[in-house]
Amino acid sequence: MERILFATSEATPLVKTGGLADVSGSLPPAIAARGHDIRLCLPAYADLLAGLETPAVPVEGVALDEPDTRLLETRLPGSDIPVYLVDHPGFSRRPGNPYMGPDGQPWADNAERFAGLCRSVATLADRGIGDWRPDLLHCNDWQTGLAPALLHDRPGRPGMVFTIHNLAYQGIFDRATFEALGLPESLWHWQALEFFGQLSFIKGGLVHADRITTVSPTYAREIQTPEFGWGLDGLLRSRAGELHGILNGIDTDTWDPARDPHLPAHFQRDDLAGKAANKRALQAQIGLPQADDIPLFGFIGRLVEQKGVDLILEALDALDDQPLQLAVLGSGEARFEHALRERAQRRPGRVAVRIGYDEALAHRIEAGADAFLMPSRFEPCGLNQLYSLRYGTPPVAHAVGGLNDTVVDATPANLAAGTANGFTFDAPRAGALAEAMRRAIATREDADAWRALQRAGMGQDFSWSRSAEQYLALYADLKTR
Repeated sequence: MERILFATSEATPLVKTGGLADVSGSLPPAIAARGHDIRLCLPAYADLLAGLETPAVPVEGVALDEPDTRLLETRLPGSDIPVYLVDHPGFSRRPGNPYMGPDGQPWADNAERFAGLCRSVATLADRGIGDWRPDLLHCNDWQTGLAPALLHDRPGRPGMVFTIHNLAYQGIFDRATFEALGLPESLWHWQALEFFGQLSFIKGGLVHADRITTVSPTYAREIQTPEFGWGLDGLLRSRAGELHGILNGIDTDTWDPARDPHLPAHFQRDDLAGKAANKRALQAQIGLPQADDIPLFGFIGRLVEQKGVDLILEALDALDDQPLQLAVLGSGEARFEHALRERAQRRPGRVAVRIGYDEALAHRIEAGADAFLMPSRFEPCGLNQLYSLRYGTPPVAHAVGGLNDTVVDATPANLAAGTANGFTFDAPRAGALAEAMRRAIATREDADAWRALQRAGMGQDFSWSRSAEQYLALYADLKTR
């Protein structure tokens, strides 16, 4: 049995801003289900504490060596997995987004807050908690990146794994911040935390962890190139032997079209009749004409350039001759929110937009749309295409990162082989997206071919069970180091 301390800055359902939370809330239970002792450590955010069904209690006899900091313990909801919360005023007395203030800018003390988290994680990994000491420390993204750097030269330390969920977010701060944090001067080096004259939290994990993982095989290859490496491709190439791509899974209980409580009608791979009822209900809810014959495309995500929102807007212009509808749910940059709202006002029977996030509506879009748009310029793994596949909603996706690993293009050969489950395009251009959407519209007119696409996607296993086995194999290999 492995003893694993899993350090993260968010975990669903406790706190969520993105896919990191989904991984942190789903992978540990999948590992625990295989007989291993895994425990989470994350910040005691004010909103997290306020939302706990059972209040967190102080852990006695643990000194974190951080001013004004103590350790609390609760459980991951729906499980018996212990969750250790690092309680510091910078977390517990500040409601709202974990990383950004109301003005949309990062909190000014993010470096101090997350350096404190990392020092606490390193202390727990080194000294243990009571009579429990981890064999392995698994850190995630820049917010926990300093922990491996602080631990790497301690005798008898646990093995260390560091997972990149999105390399674009690196935790970059200036030299003065490095000095203010009191970090060892030996870490100010290009082979440690220094990054072109600045402090990089993520380099702490990339340089000092024993193994690095990222969230899809294709993304593991892409980040070793200048195009996707964000200045760290050379470092990642130097560590290629320790770098592994493990595809994320999804919670197949939460995302199950046969039992989803958010859906007006249930369906499954061998009985897709409920899809049409969900489409009509979705059209009615968001104010689109109820029409079975008009293709309805869905999009859920952050309204930012990475997600290709501008490509969707341009593709809609190119497809003005096509009968189609678009349902959008998301929030992000003001320019994209405004452009989408303007498009919905100008074409009310064609485009419907909901700014913000609505979990129930997200499920209904996945179930009710005919196809799902994911034209991301880069996508480490992506989860919405996995939800779409499970819900019989073929994705239209740019073939990068995890999208390339999960969406099989509906070429004649793939359709004949029964492996096609969606539509892909190779370049992040509006014209390429529009052409893939045209192919989807044309294929949908062949009912047999469309059902084959749906069933191929719904028949795949994207559960955390598969991913957990790969992580456990990595952990086992690490113990032999």
